[in-house]
Formats: sequence, structure tokens, C-alpha cells
Amino acid sequence: MIYESIKKLVQYGINSGLTPESERIYTTNLLLDLMKEDDYEDVPCDPDNIVLEDVLKDLLDEAVKRGIIEDSVTYRDLFDTKLMNCLVPRPAQIQERFWKEYENSPEAATAYYYKLSQDSDYIRRYRISRDRKWTVDTQYGTLDITINLSKPEKDPKAIAAAGAAKSSSYPKCQLCMENEGYAGRVNHPARENHRIIPITIQGKKWGFQYSPYVYYNEHCIVFNGEHIPMKIDRNAFAKLFDFIKLFPHYFLGSNADLPIVGGSILSHDHFQGGHYTFAMAKAPIIENFTVAGYEDIEAGIVKWPLSVIRLRGKDTERIIELADHILGKWRSYTDEDAFIYAETDGTPHNTITPIARMKDGLYELDLTLRNNITTEEHPLGVYHPHANLHHIKKENIGLIEVMGLAVLPARLKGEMELLKEYILEGKDIRSNEQIEKHADWVDEFLPSYTDINEDNIMHILEQEVGKVFCQVLEDAGVYKYTDEGLEAFRRFISVL
Repeated sequence: MIYESIKKLVQYGINSGLTPESERIYTTNLLLDLMKEDDYEDVPCDPDNIVLEDVLKDLLDEAVKRGIIEDSVTYRDLFDTKLMNCLVPRPAQIQERFWKEYENSPEAATAYYYKLSQDSDYIRRYRISRDRKWTVDTQYGTLDITINLSKPEKDPKAIAAAGAAKSSSYPKCQLCMENEGYAGRVNHPARENHRIIPITIQGKKWGFQYSPYVYYNEHCIVFNGEHIPMKIDRNAFAKLFDFIKLFPHYFLGSNADLPIVGGSILSHDHFQGGHYTFAMAKAPIIENFTVAGYEDIEAGIVKWPLSVIRLRGKDTERIIELADHILGKWRSYTDEDAFIYAETDGTPHNTITPIARMKDGLYELDLTLRNNITTEEHPLGVYHPHANLHHIKKENIGLIEVMGLAVLPARLKGEMELLKEYILEGKDIRSNEQIEKHADWVDEFLPSYTDINEDNIMHILEQEVGKVFCQVLEDAGVYKYTDEGLEAFRRFISVL
């Protein structure tokens, strides 16, 4: 059994292009060593019907049986990464191939690297496929909704082990260069099968990689080679365009640099991008304006639930200059009538979530105005999902949500199944503590449907969840998409 599994895994490496045929014996021996097996027999197997998830499961089960690892998701993930690393080329080989493909086109380079990141099981295709995804049409465009089911939940034993583990500052975080090839531990994911493409941004060493959880097509992360905090400034805009010039088929954006509206790891300077067109990028300009001294740059208000200024032009340096000018004005801007305060008690509140792309031969930069002020009524943030929406989405609204993709918690999958049952059978939702938080919401939308049945109930729930996400984005907008909100938006534009 173990010989067949090892042979299948080596054959998978050869079939996928990870492992050359000339390294079949070498790779087999690496796997035998990991499995603590001294012997080997070349048993027959079907080379054309190999399912990676099944092969890894068989080897992991054998590793548990032999006492090599404990039987938990955490330890199995640490070990299967070691197994896969036996198949994956060294970093220098991958970098060389990437830039050779780049000579053909940037698209060819990223297509090669994205496939490799999946074939190596760094991106676990079989887990990503479990994510629930759908869309909902709104006045702002078609929003993407996803329930994230690809991150495995740690079992109690692994959680306890992580708590008892010796603290380590290596790597400093999960975005550091030092993660490449790192074996991992119970409180840090294994990255032995992880490969990074070094790139140069603003004259400094940066890394380009894909997210292991790919929320959208070719979801990439671009990160500073140094572990330094994120900061939205003129240089951040310049960094975005440096990347876009390297990979013009991608967009690249940054989370904001303040808590609450940051939505990501603020301790390490990084961006997220990819080969995907979000609803925000498709949203039209509803009102153009010109900033004195920057007449060569198109500027306008975007039809979007958050407050977005779009800049367009051929000269990235001019766009960067105008973006920096707008950022400086926004950082210090207060409008009490619109409940926008630049700071309170010395704590700054205004910042920007920027997204850069190339479209129709022009460079675009979307500047999403953010504010993280809190009040007694809204202790998690005034421009944050309000309490009545927390039953669906309570987490921070970061870059991905800003652009129109909801990343919703895994708990919703089970809760939606329960809601389906309770609605169809007419049971009291408030009697179940797992879903009682949804009761008021269901009471609100249910009367608008005259026919609810087994065939349409899940579609109805999905659409209503999507509508809630749209409200979440509206809550996060500093200027609402109303006559009053747009008038307040114009007041800010008038000071530019």
C-alpha cells in the first residue's frame, strides 16, 4: 500500500510537471525517508487516474499508523507539506522559469506560477473548491459573495499544543520572506512547498506570491522584503504602479493603514492583487470634477456604496502627485455636519484604501476614503458594519470587501442550512440558539416572498445575505449614496 502511494505521488509530480522524469528515483527516496521506510517495491499503479487529495490521505494515514505524526488536521498539514516539497523544484529553478516565461508575456509568467502554486498543493485546490460562492445584483453592480470553508479549523489538541509551544519570532509574520521553505510548527503554517518570486518595487526587494486561500482568480500578495509596517503615503501609490507596469493584466490594492478599517496585517507592508475584475472596477463615474493644477488627470466620484474617487491618466507620476494631494487633504479634513473628524484626542481617523489598475490603455487609481472613528453607539466603528448586520458580517471591511467581494465566516454555511429547515417547516427560529440571531432579519424579508419551497429557499437566503453585504458596504461609506451624502462629498472635493 505505501509503495503504491509513494509511486502515485511521484507520478503526480511527473504528470503535473513539478518533477522531471530524470528525478523519479531521487524523489522516491526522499519520500521513503520521510515515511521512515527502508524498503521499496515498484508495484503497478494507474498513472492516468491519480487524485492528489486521496494519495496524500493514504500517506498521512500511514504516517499516523507508524507514529510519525499525530492524527489531527494541524499535524497532517505540517506533514503533507513536507511530502509535497519532495516534488517541487528549488526556488532558483522556479524563478528562472518564471522570468523566461515573462519574456513571452507577463500573462505567460503568471499563468505558469499560478499553476505551479496549485500543483504544489500550496494552494489546496480540493479545499478551495468547498468554498460557497454566488453573486447578487444591486444598484451598484453585481457583488460577489463567498463563505470561506477552505481554512481548516484546528482541533482542541492542536490549539493546546500551540498555546504551550515555545514562542518564536522567526519568521516574524506569515508575510515575511523567511516563510519560503519553512517547515512550520503548531502555531505557524508549513511553507516547505512555498516558492516566492522576487521583484523590484521602488528600488527595493519585494516578494510576489499567491494567497493560499485564493478568494478570486490569481489572488496574489505583493510584500516588502523587510518586515516594516504598512503606510499609505505617496510612496505607496508609486509602489502600486510599479507593480502594474510589471503586470498590466493585474490590479493591485492596499488595505488602509489604520485599525478597524485596515482589515489585514498592518505590521508588514504588503498589497493584494490578481487577475480579476471586481464590481467596483466596473462601476461608472457619476460625477466628474477637475483639481486645479491637475487638469490632465481625469477625476470623478464612483457610483459605489463606499466613497471612491477615481483618477485616470497616461502619466502615473501625475496620478501619484494628485493622489498624494488628495490624501493630504483627507488626512486633515473635518466636516462635523457629515460626522467626519480627522482626529479626536490626538488619534487620527482619516485614511485611504487605494486600488490601481490599467484599463483601456489608461492607468486608473481608485481612492476609497476611510474613517475609523468610534462612538458609544458604534464601539466597533461608525463606518463599519453596524450591530444589526453582525449576524452576517462583523469583521473589518478590508480591501477585498471594499472592491465588492464578501468574505463571510464559515459558520454561515451551517446556519443557512438550519434556517432553510426552520423556514420550510415553520419552526421558531428563536428557539435555536445557533440561529436566533437571524430571527429579526428573517422576519423582515420573509413577507416579501409569496412562494417559498425546497427548490428556491437556498437561493432566497443567498440573495438576502448578499443584500446584507451591500448594507455592510453602505455602512462603511463615509459619504452615503444619497443627495445629502453626495453634497457632503462635494464639500470635500471643493477643498482639493
